[in-house]
Amino acid sequence: MTHKITKLRRLDNHKSESGAALLTRLAINVFALLVVEYLLPGFILRDIGSAIVAAVVIGVVNTYIRPIMQLIALPLTIITFGIGAFLVNVLMLWLSAIIVPGFDIADLWTAALASILLTIISWFLHSLASK
Repeated sequence: MTHKITKLRRLDNHKSESGAALLTRLAINVFALLVVEYLLPGFILRDIGSAIVAAVVIGVVNTYIRPIMQLIALPLTIITFGIGAFLVNVLMLWLSAIIVPGFDIADLWTAALASILLTIISWFLHSLASK
């Protein structure tokens, strides 16, 4: 009986850790979006609510749509030595901006630069959070 209770507690702790990790990841992504908005003219978030929704939508788009698009763009990615994968990332960010009200990206060049900045800032913040 105590073995079953211990096992259930471990499962419950694992779920809460996953939830905490998910919230941490969301907070980091929201902060990264706000930093990019501050640094880059043409990358516009109306308010913190728009930033939170944008972070969620970017996560969903990157989880479900991006792998399909990368598979479709695989020949282009191979021919261009990876530039195709970068273009898919840029288009996914731009798609997220189209979906989320209060999140706007002025043009393709702004989306490309924002994609690079988001990658660098998110990587840095995630590496700090993992320590």
